[in-house]
Amino acid sequence: MSDPGRSDRAFTIAARLKSIGHAFDGLRLMLRTQHNAWLHLTATVVVVAAGLLLGLTGEAWMALILAIVIVWVAEALNTAFELLCDVASPDFHPVVKAAKDVAAGAVLLSAMGAAIVGTIVFLPRVIRLIALN
Repeated sequence: MSDPGRSDRAFTIAARLKSIGHAFDGLRLMLRTQHNAWLHLTATVVVVAAGLLLGLTGEAWMALILAIVIVWVAEALNTAFELLCDVASPDFHPVVKAAKDVAAGAVLLSAMGAAIVGTIVFLPRVIRLIALN
Protein backbone atom coordinates (compact mmCIF):
# COMPACT_ATOMS: atom_id res chain seq x y z
CA MET A 1 0.00 0.00 0.00
CA SER A 2 1.39 3.39 -0.91
CA ASP A 3 1.71 6.26 1.53
CA PRO A 4 -0.81 8.99 0.50
CA GLY A 5 1.56 11.72 1.69
CA ARG A 6 4.44 10.44 -0.41
CA SER A 7 4.97 11.22 -4.05
CA ASP A 8 6.23 8.43 -6.27
CA ARG A 9 7.72 10.97 -8.64
CA ALA A 10 11.47 11.52 -8.50
CA PHE A 11 12.92 14.88 -7.58
CA THR A 12 14.04 16.76 -10.69
CA ILE A 13 15.14 20.31 -11.31
CA ALA A 14 12.67 20.54 -14.19
CA ALA A 15 9.79 19.53 -11.90
CA ARG A 16 10.87 22.10 -9.29
CA LEU A 17 11.03 24.84 -11.94
CA LYS A 18 7.58 23.83 -13.17
CA SER A 19 6.31 24.01 -9.57
CA ILE A 20 7.76 27.52 -9.19
CA GLY A 21 5.99 28.46 -12.43
CA HIS A 22 2.69 27.26 -10.96
CA ALA A 23 3.34 29.36 -7.84
CA PHE A 24 3.90 32.46 -9.99
CA ASP A 25 0.70 31.63 -11.89
CA GLY A 26 -1.12 31.67 -8.56
CA LEU A 27 0.35 35.04 -7.59
CA ARG A 28 -0.63 36.49 -10.98
CA LEU A 29 -4.16 35.13 -10.54
CA MET A 30 -4.38 36.70 -7.10
CA LEU A 31 -3.21 40.08 -8.40
CA ARG A 32 -5.59 39.90 -11.36
CA THR A 33 -8.68 38.94 -9.40
CA GLN A 34 -8.36 40.31 -5.86
CA HIS A 35 -8.86 44.04 -5.36
CA ASN A 36 -7.31 43.90 -1.90
CA ALA A 37 -4.12 42.46 -3.41
CA TRP A 38 -3.75 45.75 -5.29
CA LEU A 39 -4.03 47.61 -1.99
CA HIS A 40 -1.38 45.33 -0.49
CA LEU A 41 0.85 45.88 -3.53
CA THR A 42 0.47 49.66 -3.24
CA ALA A 43 1.23 49.54 0.48
CA THR A 44 4.27 47.33 -0.16
CA VAL A 45 5.67 49.73 -2.77
CA VAL A 46 5.07 52.76 -0.51
CA VAL A 47 6.67 51.09 2.51
CA VAL A 48 9.72 49.90 0.57
CA ALA A 49 10.18 53.33 -1.05
CA ALA A 50 9.85 55.08 2.33
CA GLY A 51 12.29 52.63 3.88
CA LEU A 52 14.84 53.28 1.15
CA LEU A 53 14.41 57.06 1.47
CA LEU A 54 14.78 56.96 5.25
CA GLY A 55 17.75 54.58 5.26
CA LEU A 56 16.29 52.03 7.64
CA THR A 57 18.44 49.76 9.79
CA GLY A 58 18.67 46.05 9.14
CA GLU A 59 16.46 45.35 12.14
CA ALA A 60 13.78 47.74 10.86
CA TRP A 61 13.90 46.10 7.42
CA MET A 62 13.53 42.65 8.97
CA ALA A 63 10.43 43.75 10.89
CA LEU A 64 8.88 45.37 7.82
CA ILE A 65 9.68 42.47 5.50
CA LEU A 66 8.21 39.98 7.96
CA ALA A 67 5.05 42.09 8.32
CA ILE A 68 4.72 42.48 4.53
CA VAL A 69 5.20 38.76 3.91
CA ILE A 70 2.64 37.83 6.57
CA VAL A 71 0.03 40.05 4.88
CA TRP A 72 0.78 38.59 1.43
CA VAL A 73 0.63 35.02 2.74
CA ALA A 74 -2.68 35.72 4.48
CA GLU A 75 -4.08 37.26 1.28
CA ALA A 76 -2.89 34.32 -0.83
CA LEU A 77 -4.37 31.75 1.56
CA ASN A 78 -7.62 33.72 1.74
CA THR A 79 -7.80 33.79 -2.06
CA ALA A 80 -7.17 30.05 -2.31
CA PHE A 81 -9.76 29.38 0.39
CA GLU A 82 -12.37 31.54 -1.36
CA LEU A 83 -11.75 29.78 -4.68
CA LEU A 84 -12.18 26.37 -3.06
CA CYS A 85 -15.33 27.49 -1.24
CA ASP A 86 -16.81 28.75 -4.51
CA VAL A 87 -16.26 25.35 -6.12
CA ALA A 88 -17.47 23.34 -3.13
CA SER A 89 -20.58 25.47 -2.65
CA PRO A 90 -21.43 27.58 -5.72
CA ASP A 91 -24.77 28.55 -4.19
CA PHE A 92 -24.96 30.71 -1.09
CA HIS A 93 -24.52 28.84 2.15
CA PRO A 94 -24.32 30.62 5.52
CA VAL A 95 -21.50 28.38 6.79
CA VAL A 96 -19.42 29.03 3.66
CA LYS A 97 -20.03 32.76 4.10
CA ALA A 98 -18.92 32.50 7.74
CA ALA A 99 -15.77 30.59 6.73
CA LYS A 100 -14.93 33.19 4.09
CA ASP A 101 -15.52 35.97 6.63
CA VAL A 102 -13.13 34.31 9.09
CA ALA A 103 -10.47 33.95 6.37
CA ALA A 104 -10.93 37.61 5.43
CA GLY A 105 -10.62 38.46 9.11
CA ALA A 106 -7.22 36.76 9.15
CA VAL A 107 -6.10 39.08 6.36
CA LEU A 108 -7.44 42.07 8.28
CA LEU A 109 -5.57 41.00 11.43
CA SER A 110 -2.32 40.62 9.50
CA ALA A 111 -2.79 44.02 7.84
CA MET A 112 -3.51 45.66 11.20
CA GLY A 113 -0.39 44.05 12.66
CA ALA A 114 1.65 45.26 9.68
CA ALA A 115 0.28 48.78 10.16
CA ILE A 116 1.37 48.69 13.80
CA VAL A 117 4.85 47.49 12.81
CA GLY A 118 5.02 50.25 10.19
CA THR A 119 3.99 52.85 12.74
CA ILE A 120 6.65 51.65 15.20
CA VAL A 121 9.32 51.72 12.48
CA PHE A 122 8.38 54.94 10.68
CA LEU A 123 6.80 57.27 13.25
CA PRO A 124 9.99 58.08 15.20
CA ARG A 125 11.87 58.71 11.95
CA VAL A 126 9.13 60.97 10.58
CA ILE A 127 9.00 62.90 13.87
CA ARG A 128 12.79 63.40 13.70
CA LEU A 129 12.52 64.65 10.12
CA ILE A 130 9.79 67.12 11.07
CA ALA A 131 11.80 68.30 14.07
CA LEU A 132 14.81 69.00 11.85
CA ASN A 133 12.79 71.36 9.66
